[in-house]
Amino acid sequence: MPSEGGRADRAPADDRVGDPPSGGGRGDGALVGDRVGGPLSEGGRAGRAPADDRAEVLLDESLAKDLAAAALTLARRFAAGATLWCVAPAWEPHAHHVAVEFVHPVIVGKRALPAVALTGPGLVDTARLAVRPGDVILAVAAESDPDVASITRRAPAWGATTLWIGNGPRPPAGAADHVLWLDDPDPLVPATGRFVLLYHLLWELTHVCFEHPGLLSGPDVECTDEVCITCGDEGRLAEVIAPLGAADGGTLVRTANGEESVDTLLVGPVEPGDLLLVHAGAAITRIHEDGTR
Repeated sequence: MPSEGGRADRAPADDRVGDPPSGGGRGDGALVGDRVGGPLSEGGRAGRAPADDRAEVLLDESLAKDLAAAALTLARRFAAGATLWCVAPAWEPHAHHVAVEFVHPVIVGKRALPAVALTGPGLVDTARLAVRPGDVILAVAAESDPDVASITRRAPAWGATTLWIGNGPRPPAGAADHVLWLDDPDPLVPATGRFVLLYHLLWELTHVCFEHPGLLSGPDVECTDEVCITCGDEGRLAEVIAPLGAADGGTLVRTANGEESVDTLLVGPVEPGDLLLVHAGAAITRIHEDGTR
C-alpha cells in the first residue's frame, strides 16, 4: 500500500514478489517428497494440504538419485573439456534456457560452462556436425520425438553422453545414458515449470560437484591383456560416413574413437547415416531407425 508520502512501502520479506510464501504456504516444491496442488488458504494464498490430499510429488527419491548421477557425469564431462549441446525440437525455449543456465552463471565464483542450443530443421544433421567425442547432448522432449530418438541412438557412435528430460511414457531402457523423467502424462507439463525445476537443479548440482575435485575423475579402467584383441572387441556402434568403393567392401565410418575404415561386405550396400554394429573391424549387422537389428 502507498505510504502517507505517496511512495510504495516495501512489503514484509515474506510478501515480496519472488520470495516464497511464509508459514504454511512455503513454496518448497524442490524438496524431495514435497507436493503441490493444495487448496487456497483464507487469504487466497496456497496453503499446505494434508498429506493424503496433496496432488503429486515434485521430486521423489528415485528422481533425486537420477539427478545426482546425471550431475556427476555432467561435471566430469565438463572437467574433461566437453560442450553441452541442448535440443528440444517441440519446445525450443527449453533448449535456450538450459544453455543459458550453464553458460551464464548468476552466482559469483561459479564457472561459465560451454553450452549451446541447437534448433531449427535438420536437427539430426546439425547435431552430427556439432558434436565431438566427449561432449554431452541434453534433450528436453517427449519419448515419441523422432529427432531426439535418432540423436540419442547415434550418440554412442559420436562419442557423446546423452541426457533426456521429459514426461509421460518413458523412453525404452538404454535410450539415453541418463533419464530425468516425470511420469505425469499431462501434455501441459512442459509449460508448468517442472522441467525448469529439473534442469535448474541439474545446473546447481553440477556446480556442487565442482566443489569436490576428487569427484571429477572417474575410476581408471585397467587393461590386463588377458583376452584376445578380437574377442575383446564387443561390438561398437558406427555411423556410415561414406562407402570407400573398395572391392573389399571398405567403408568409412564414425565411432566414439573417431573415423575408421571397416569391412561392410557382410551387411551389404550401405549409405551415409546408416548405423552399424562393428566387431573386429567388420560390420556384423545394421541398427534400424527403431533401434532394432
